[in-house]
Amino acid sequence: MFDWMAWTTPVAVFFCCIALMLVGMTVWEIKSPTATRRGFLPIATTRGDRLFIGLLAAAYLNLAFVGLAGRLAAWGGLAEEPSVWISFVLSMALLALILRKG
Repeated sequence: MFDWMAWTTPVAVFFCCIALMLVGMTVWEIKSPTATRRGFLPIATTRGDRLFIGLLAAAYLNLAFVGLAGRLAAWGGLAEEPSVWISFVLSMALLALILRKG
């Protein structure tokens, strides 16, 4: 069923984290409804809005890292491309920043 996708460990961990966040945010929203607030984002957002924006930002950061990994290796003089775990950690940090301060 999922043969069309390259299921590496980092990809599986990334999607599992997204699924867990969606379940956790749903439970949190049911237990404690949210109110809109303003952070550094240019619009007033709810927790769900910030999660959606953060997930989009995390996905684009991962895509950019994968697309630029070859150039980063050449530019940095590395023997091989940098690990995708780096982009995973960076994207989760970006997501946490948007959820907390956005």
